[in-house]
Amino acid sequence: MANSSIDSAASRRLIENVLKWALAPAALVILYVFFGIFGRNYFSYPTLVNIIDSAFYIGFISMGVTFVIISGGIDLSIGTVMMAAAITGGTALKHGFPMVPSLLLIIVVGTLFGLLNGLMVSRLKMPPFIVTLGTMMISMGFGSIISNVSSATFPIRNSPGGWFKSLFLYLTPDGVGIPTGALLLGLVAVICHVMLSNTKLGRYTYAIGSNMEAARLSGVDVKKWQMLVYVIAGATAGIGGISYAAIYTTVLPAQGQGFELYAIAAAVIGGTSLSGGVGTIWGTIIGVFIMSVLATGLPAMNLEAHYQTLFTGLIVIGAVLLDMYRNRKAAEVKIDTPADLYKAAMLKKIAGLRAEAAAGKQVDKEIASTQAELSQTFTRMKKEERTELARIRAEERKADREFAEMLRHKELPRQKE
Repeated sequence: MANSSIDSAASRRLIENVLKWALAPAALVILYVFFGIFGRNYFSYPTLVNIIDSAFYIGFISMGVTFVIISGGIDLSIGTVMMAAAITGGTALKHGFPMVPSLLLIIVVGTLFGLLNGLMVSRLKMPPFIVTLGTMMISMGFGSIISNVSSATFPIRNSPGGWFKSLFLYLTPDGVGIPTGALLLGLVAVICHVMLSNTKLGRYTYAIGSNMEAARLSGVDVKKWQMLVYVIAGATAGIGGISYAAIYTTVLPAQGQGFELYAIAAAVIGGTSLSGGVGTIWGTIIGVFIMSVLATGLPAMNLEAHYQTLFTGLIVIGAVLLDMYRNRKAAEVKIDTPADLYKAAMLKKIAGLRAEAAAGKQVDKEIASTQAELSQTFTRMKKEERTELARIRAEERKADREFAEMLRHKELPRQKE
């Protein structure tokens, strides 16, 4: 019976792991095939390049926001910080800065905003939602002030300084686009994955997100590591700003509001729990490409861009519901009933008989009779258990009514007095 209980628990863990690891990749494949079948010319190389191209800047900021969410926080400023950093670099370029220092300035500005968020959350103990909401507005205003409310234009391809566009999309002499930015996105993803999986930062980020007080009592410097995850988010916002400038060339002031929602959605779709303590970089990358497939697939079906917002919202709600289901299943204590233990034991017996049948023994009749016995006995035992459970619940409801009635009778004399 003990072995049967262990087998049952192993089966439940297998189902939970399938829900955790296989659902997002399966959704990505299904979406891609769906748009390929019903969309116009979706299974083509240019469309594949567009899918990868549109994943860059959301991908970079999504990786940063994954760190923050795993630590139990949230970052609503990541999109506007990305754009403020990009327009700062573009303005510096306009005023004579060389290309490389201007690109580095984008990363520096993003990192400084991340540091500002981290200091306010970790040192001043301010709620992350309020802090990053304020930083969202600050970064929008900062970008407008720095640029004097004018756009910043980066060099076009084949012009002096336009080489940085080839970091994200290389054009062959024949005009064929090669999304070289996928290599940079993959490199940053590997670095972030190693940081989360194999470093002290990653271990403490998960620990803080799972239970901050327990992590503090265990000797973890919560303030230090909590601040660092926001710094990482700011740095990835800077890299995202470079990719945005490379893809779109012109950056407008006070932009970026709404990008944070796509970044958070990608992380949640990829399995990052909004309650903290759970998430992976690779899951987030899959979530990013699900968003990118939606962004390119809906126009292929002659649907306008606002449908992407609608469907993204539906997917996010579904992902959150799935996350709630996983958390509930992980928290609940599963007690196998006698019927469950009986079924597990009989299934093990049937598996043994089938192994004997594969070895050449004539046990077909015994297998059939065992299966029939399992069906009849398990059905009867489950029915008896449901009947008993209904009886217990009825008694509990009756006891609750009697207790409420007793309290009501006690209150009546007091009211008369």
